[in-house]
Amino acid sequence: MRKESYDFLKTIQETPSPSGFEQPVQRVVRERMEPFADAIETDVHGSVIASLNPKGFPRVMLAGHCDQIGMMVKYIDDNGYLFFAQIGGIDPSVLPGLRVVVHTAHGPIDGVIGRKPVHVLKPEERGGKTELRDMWVDIGAKDKKETERVVSIGDPITFHLGLTHLGGDLVTAPAFDNKSGVFVVMEALRLCSVKKIKCALFAVSTVQEEIGLRGAKTSCFGIDPQVGIAVDVTHATDYPDIDKRVNGDIKIGSGPTIPRGANINPKLETMLVKTAKAKRLPFQMEASPGATGTDANVIQLTRAGVATALIGIPNRYMHTPTEIVSLSDLEAAAKLVSETVATINRRTKFIPE
Repeated sequence: MRKESYDFLKTIQETPSPSGFEQPVQRVVRERMEPFADAIETDVHGSVIASLNPKGFPRVMLAGHCDQIGMMVKYIDDNGYLFFAQIGGIDPSVLPGLRVVVHTAHGPIDGVIGRKPVHVLKPEERGGKTELRDMWVDIGAKDKKETERVVSIGDPITFHLGLTHLGGDLVTAPAFDNKSGVFVVMEALRLCSVKKIKCALFAVSTVQEEIGLRGAKTSCFGIDPQVGIAVDVTHATDYPDIDKRVNGDIKIGSGPTIPRGANINPKLETMLVKTAKAKRLPFQMEASPGATGTDANVIQLTRAGVATALIGIPNRYMHTPTEIVSLSDLEAAAKLVSETVATINRRTKFIPE
């Protein structure tokens, strides 16, 4: 991966963006795309839209949601501990003992998630269900008054941010769901910026996907595209205890997935597969018989309907602080999207036959 692209990926991973609080990472996206886009705007919900050849036809929207799961300060007790609610789908069992960051008006504050240690749990509590109400964030304050000097109700909390290299080209970070998608759609626009594309291209860093696909719904309505490609993570199944009979056979490092199913326009799916084969890009097919739970859902159903496809980045340990993806999968996805977009013009037909 080229250094400038890797630096962008690393920077957005290290910038907080819990749903509803995405502005810091969106500023990074805007700055990154200024040299490559013809125009950049931010809509009323906070989605950033970078456009290329905006007067072309058809209008093609690429969507990657920038928001990550997180938590929110709900209550501060007399001893200064923070009790919290979840933002998006968090598995409470992964939380005890984690380092976290509280994002306040005074700047980021480090903390840890505490709960009773195993030594003092009652016998009936051991091995039981982990509840959010039984955990808190400890920022080292001596009492409520000290905490309230720097922390406010409603402040967002994220896992401790950062990107770490593992073996080969695998990297781990808390929010590859879905800063992977943001990276791919913006990298695809960058690659298209040196091509003479016929379509109008809009690469969107959408907001609030984790709490209901909200940013993609409103930004798609505003763009009014004829074609939409969402990029999101998908579950890798190449580690223990994943039943491939149920979840399919998806490997990290073997290329992005191209899903097939009701959420996917068959003509656009065929274009993606043909492009991948013609350009010798690795890819994997993925079965998606119903709703995909991604921005592709709302894009497909906008206005009178949009020809929609989805690209999946294989991801281990989704919605944990240690999600893993492959850098080569990200590169292949960006190339696949850009090369496919380059073939779209006003004569391209997407009506199923």
